[in-house]
Amino acid sequence: MKYLEYTPLERLNDFFSHLNLGERTIKGCLEAYSCKHTGSDKKLSLSLENEILDYIGKSSDTDSSSPAEFLLSRSSRKTLIYLVLTLYHLYPDYDFSAINAHQFFTEETWDSFKQIFDTYMVEASKEWTETNEGSSLLDTLYKALDEVVGLADCEVYGYNPDPDADPFPERGAVWSFNIFFYNRKLKRVVSFRICCLSNLVTDGFIMDDLRYEEDGEIFDVMDM
Repeated sequence: MKYLEYTPLERLNDFFSHLNLGERTIKGCLEAYSCKHTGSDKKLSLSLENEILDYIGKSSDTDSSSPAEFLLSRSSRKTLIYLVLTLYHLYPDYDFSAINAHQFFTEETWDSFKQIFDTYMVEASKEWTETNEGSSLLDTLYKALDEVVGLADCEVYGYNPDPDADPFPERGAVWSFNIFFYNRKLKRVVSFRICCLSNLVTDGFIMDDLRYEEDGEIFDVMDM
């Protein structure tokens, strides 16, 4: 996977780098990658492929919607591998070898993502509009993503890690979500990681219950 630099994403990343909204701070980042293997990607990709095939061989689940059934398709296995490789590049110090296919799920439409964005990014959208001559944050995000990865041909995936194996939590996290826009024709993926941090958390106190409760609400509205 090769990191790709795109100006449209840089403007959004500057905005999301540290957006202080009083009681809460929103932090986010968009990163684009080519799916072409570089460095250790080839070896890691082969290892992941073997692990997936081993999982399929041991699975007795015949449900057509099960991860094992989904992974029978080679193209589906390649997609999962690309997403996991992206995670490795985003968080090089974390081991994702034990990741499960069910932790990724597909968003059928842009509207599904828009519903989440409109629910959790109201304050951020207002701040963007006030500082960018009335323009819409969601429209700007759409145009940037479309320019980089071609949304019409994208598959949109969310990543929902198990709470006890989540590499992303930050102290005071209230909610977070991780979205991947994957264009198999361009062999390109854009990750969008964003979280909301409480500015009211005192030393020694982390709002775990609130974070996981609100995270659950986020993923409840997504089509698993």
